[in-house]
Amino acid sequence: MREAADATLPAEGFAIETGPDGVALRYRDAAGKRYAEATLAQLRDQWQAGWPGIAIRDWPDFPVRGYMLDVSRDRVPTRETLERIVGLLALFRINHLQLYTEHTFAYRAHRTVWENASPITPEDVVWLDALCTENGIELVPNQNVFGHMGRWLQHDAYRARAEAPEGWRAPWGSQLPPGVLAPSRDNADFCLGLLEELVAHFQSRRVNVNCDETFELGQGQSRAAVKARGAGAVYSEYLGWIIEGLHARDHEVLFWGDVVRQHPLQVAGLPRKDTIGLAWHYEAPASVDEPLSDEARSVMASFGMDEAALRGFSGHVAPFVEHDFPFWVCPGTSSWNTLIGRLPNAYANLRDAVATGLASGAGGVLITDWGDNGHMAPPSISWLPLAYGGAIAWGFEANRDLEIEACVSEFVFEDSQGLLGPAIAELGTLHSLPGVRVPNGSALQFALIREEMLSRFQSGEADAAGLGELHERLGDIAARIERSAPACSDGGLVQRELLQAIAMARHGAFRVARSADLPCPTDAELAGGLLACIGGQQRCWLERSRPGGLADSLDRLRPALAGYAG
Repeated sequence: MREAADATLPAEGFAIETGPDGVALRYRDAAGKRYAEATLAQLRDQWQAGWPGIAIRDWPDFPVRGYMLDVSRDRVPTRETLERIVGLLALFRINHLQLYTEHTFAYRAHRTVWENASPITPEDVVWLDALCTENGIELVPNQNVFGHMGRWLQHDAYRARAEAPEGWRAPWGSQLPPGVLAPSRDNADFCLGLLEELVAHFQSRRVNVNCDETFELGQGQSRAAVKARGAGAVYSEYLGWIIEGLHARDHEVLFWGDVVRQHPLQVAGLPRKDTIGLAWHYEAPASVDEPLSDEARSVMASFGMDEAALRGFSGHVAPFVEHDFPFWVCPGTSSWNTLIGRLPNAYANLRDAVATGLASGAGGVLITDWGDNGHMAPPSISWLPLAYGGAIAWGFEANRDLEIEACVSEFVFEDSQGLLGPAIAELGTLHSLPGVRVPNGSALQFALIREEMLSRFQSGEADAAGLGELHERLGDIAARIERSAPACSDGGLVQRELLQAIAMARHGAFRVARSADLPCPTDAELAGGLLACIGGQQRCWLERSRPGGLADSLDRLRPALAGYAG
């Protein structure tokens, strides 16, 4: 084989030519060489009898193709799981990884916050950073320093830092515990101290400070400031302190763009150099036509999700485009709040993000994988959308119609029968029950956890025929999963966790039937079934994730169990 660097190729690009004289490989840089060698390895497996004459020229559409995994909604992966994820990212040509952190990093002086969470330790970071570097992936520190700080503020030592120490009233009327820091200079300095400790363990100079969903801003300590200057100005002042503090330490800062999208004039006042806005949106563009309830639309509007925002990424990137501000597009895997995924939504959301990003000058794609409400879905539910997102972020036009299910069966699961990829793909289409639709999740999970969300947001009614068909299809998929025989390092773990997810989904469907007075098992039978689900969830969890957070996650199922007793 002949190989050489070629400065005429785009960044990360490579070229391969084969013929009677053997193989010639050219690459732009170390990343291009790595991707070329991986491509050759796959070609060798397919053409062991000899090389046909081929010519390949390949390079990415986006320089940054990232994955952000939530490790703060109870589920913290084991090192073995993290190693598996890094291998998948390398396979999918994803070159950027973040672990979304609220309370799950082991800060030296804050044990009370993380001691029950089996946190990511400094030693874990150093190990993972080296593994990522070996695979051409940038590991980027991530710590929320404004919103989503409830796991800190629940402790007496930190509650005075809250915007609303006694709690706040959500748009739908619920009284909730504090979750947002007061936008004070003292809190900014406190958070900069956390970030200084965190980033010391990473090679990357980037850091994601998040600062999203500051819902209760103006309901407490900042009430007077918000009334006088507006929520956007108060928010941007605090974010500016964080950005300036990190810039002084030579860091590039990433932040979620949802709040400044609602106050677009504030974008112009933020430091543009070494700052990146993360424009996120997790619904397919067609969701604007979904028959959402009036209350659902009202609540979403209170969070800044107006009709323009629901139409897709064009409404989310507009403030950054208008002010020529660097930004990335951030779709999701649509696995959270679902048990079994929302694949049609995920694929459409990913395509919308990438197409909009290409058209509007985004510098990267960050695929997010959240764990809302106990991170019930197993990791493997996210792998199909992650693979598809990585493919179209690399080459949109070439891969938008890729048969990703077959690719995942072959290259992720090494399933010689080709059963697992299609089975997971079909499973991911069953989230929406006939007549029952909810935003940002599935009725199957909301019926098990936070049932009030289902009753508040669903539109339509379940019917016995539709539920009967659902159970039949879930049973058929389970049978196919049991017949599959992947040879990959996961062994039978993928099958076990998928069968567990199906068992949970079936129980959710029974609860939908129960609430609609349709035929379903007795309460005693349902109680036994849910106890079995809880046991199965615990076993599968501990095969992939650390024990911290497991009790909190399973506790979300206890109200449903208690309901069968009364």
